[in-house]
Amino acid sequence: MTVKEAWRRIVPSRTIPRTRWRSEGSRWRTGPTTFVVLVVGLWLFGTGEALLVDAALGNAPWTVFAQGISLRTGISIGLATFFTSVAVLLLWIPLKEKPGLGTIANAVVIATALQVMIIVLPAPTAFGWQLLQALVGIVCVGVGSGLYLTTNLGPGPRDGLMTGIHERTGIAVTPIRLSIEVAVLAVGWLLGGAVGLATLLFALLIGPSVGYGLRLVGWIAGSSAEVPRAEDDVHPELEA
Repeated sequence: MTVKEAWRRIVPSRTIPRTRWRSEGSRWRTGPTTFVVLVVGLWLFGTGEALLVDAALGNAPWTVFAQGISLRTGISIGLATFFTSVAVLLLWIPLKEKPGLGTIANAVVIATALQVMIIVLPAPTAFGWQLLQALVGIVCVGVGSGLYLTTNLGPGPRDGLMTGIHERTGIAVTPIRLSIEVAVLAVGWLLGGAVGLATLLFALLIGPSVGYGLRLVGWIAGSSAEVPRAEDDVHPELEA
């Protein structure tokens, strides 16, 4: 094994591994294995977001936004997350983006998992345990992303918004995503959503977490082939 090959094995993956459960062809029709992987991945994603909420050290940007809406309206944070996803999907219409089964499942499963797991998971008060729980949450989001992305059943609502703007304007995806995340975080914070240390950690670590999540899923699937992504600079991990 060369040094280059060894290095590629330990760095985060920038592509999506071609797994045996990957859906080919239609984004709306798939087999039971692919569907199970999709749901498990999205549920794990939502669980990671719930871990961050219960850690009480600050949330991911979109969860800050959903929490702010929840505090202002009295609806649950899970329901606020779902309504946010629906609103973002409506913005796909002028952008002419096309959804898939994964798009709809993303909105429903993540919102449900977030609401259910917030109730089930512990809410530590000691800083050390809070920090550990936040880090575990980031890992869960990364692995969950690695699972659902390999199903090839369509982007989540927020990724579709970003890529749609990119395709219509020609602006690079990185500044588009950054602008969206900053705007959402700012509005969520003004609405009362929790911003803190975990928010910063999420911003710094979620990219590598998804990269390693994809590499782990590829290893579990025994996959060596990878599917190049035109949006390698996209952060699909921020789809909660």
